[in-house]
Amino acid sequence: MDLILRNITKAYGEHVVLDRFTHTFPEGGVTVITGRSGRGKTTLLRLVAGLEPADAGEILGVPEGGISMVFQEDRLPASLTAPACLRCVLPRTPERDATVEGALRALGLGDALDQPVREFSGGMRRRVALARALLYPSPLVLLDEPFKGLDEETRRAAVDFARPLLEGRTVLLVTHDGADVDAFDARTLSLDA
Repeated sequence: MDLILRNITKAYGEHVVLDRFTHTFPEGGVTVITGRSGRGKTTLLRLVAGLEPADAGEILGVPEGGISMVFQEDRLPASLTAPACLRCVLPRTPERDATVEGALRALGLGDALDQPVREFSGGMRRRVALARALLYPSPLVLLDEPFKGLDEETRRAAVDFARPLLEGRTVLLVTHDGADVDAFDARTLSLDA
């Protein structure tokens, strides 16, 4: 089922961020959301995730199978290792540990499997947050600047890791980087219009 936002209005005090916003996000497709700062990109994701209520309008088609999200801030338990952060979103199966280790190695984190994430750089934490969201088996994925803070080589590895894991899922990806449209063969929605 498509994700439909209809006549969504959201304001913070006197500042209206979204004004009667309507859009249909196709099921199983990637939509890259762009726009200048303050245009409501993050707010849009938070509304879809149910983290904030809209002042008006309706959101239809949020799947029952759950939502996974990469926030602007990484939100990782600082005392856990990267594997522990990923295991907490996966069901206990015989393959779980191999899946977790394979994901972290694919993202260039194979040498840091025993370190708590509080010792990680910002880019390392970003990759753990991305892996956690992508490994969680949800039909809807919300990504808020998922590749920020990554150098070009690491970003390419993260995109290569993400691409197959996003196939068939409905994805809303907020970014300021136009390369993400091409990387994911995505539709584009600009909030600047």
